[in-house]
Amino acid sequence: MIAPLNRALSFESSYLGNVDPIRRRRFQVNAGKRRNTAHGTLKVIAIDAAQPFDSEAREDVKAQRQKVLKIGIVGFGNFGQFLSKRFLESGHSVIATSRTDYSTHASAIGVSFFADADDFCEEHPDIVIFCTSILSLEATMRCFPFQRLKRNTLFCDVLSVKQFPKQLFLQLLPSNFDILCLHPMFGPDSGKNSWQDLPLVYDKVRVGNEKCRSERCNRLLSFFELQGCRMVEMSCEEHDRQAASSQFITHTVGRMLGTMELSETTISTKGFDSLMSLVDNTYHDSFDLYYGLFMYNKNASAELARLELAFNQVKGELFGRLHDVIRSELFTENSGAHSINENPEKR
Repeated sequence: MIAPLNRALSFESSYLGNVDPIRRRRFQVNAGKRRNTAHGTLKVIAIDAAQPFDSEAREDVKAQRQKVLKIGIVGFGNFGQFLSKRFLESGHSVIATSRTDYSTHASAIGVSFFADADDFCEEHPDIVIFCTSILSLEATMRCFPFQRLKRNTLFCDVLSVKQFPKQLFLQLLPSNFDILCLHPMFGPDSGKNSWQDLPLVYDKVRVGNEKCRSERCNRLLSFFELQGCRMVEMSCEEHDRQAASSQFITHTVGRMLGTMELSETTISTKGFDSLMSLVDNTYHDSFDLYYGLFMYNKNASAELARLELAFNQVKGELFGRLHDVIRSELFTENSGAHSINENPEKR
């Protein structure tokens, strides 16, 4: 009788080494009571049900944490704040840095702001997204402390031109950094309520073969997809070619109409209302943005020349028709007009 009991107690001792203190104490108390029974037999009583900290639960927690991205925003202006709010709403963590002190704005929406770029990089974000203006991107990157980041950090940009940041990233970033070029073709106004069906253009310029790196890139893209964006994979070169004949021309026409200082009338048509909407969406953007669309897209000059040529052609057709009408009236006898060679004194 004693030997089985000793073996049971030995099993109890080795098993309890892997049990938390509270459950161990409960087991020992119950075991002590069983050892004092009249028959001296050891009854097996089930230990408490599995707690939330068992291996399965720990794996679930780990999986959930892996889905959360730590995203760093460089350039915390209107668009940087606009993106940050959506990232936070989706459960991601956001930190930011900028030339201007946006600490108050950042705190208000739950973003950790770092005035010093070195401190920002020491936080080791999974992803760094440049939300600077087109004109300031190069200067910002040339003084950015990349060496303080994790060696396989994913770098992104959200500029309206794509070849320029792609070439700059390839030139300045260490070769072990991943590169994903993005262009959300909407902004704080057009995407204020919903991103449903709004286009998101992307180009996986350089993503490492490791599973964790490809998954990180895909998690960022899936964020935009879950927000309802229409995902468009396109090379940076093709993006700029198409954008020159769409986005740049749109901004150019909007600025021309804005310069004319058009105003609403009591007999405005739907077409005119559409033009006024175009002015509202483009003319009030900074001129630096418009200049960047022109300066940093090599296709823009050709499109501007085409626009000017088309305007001159339409203008030529108008005046050509007008000249024909005037000539016809001048040399028609029944028009009451007189010959240009007639002496006025004889009239």
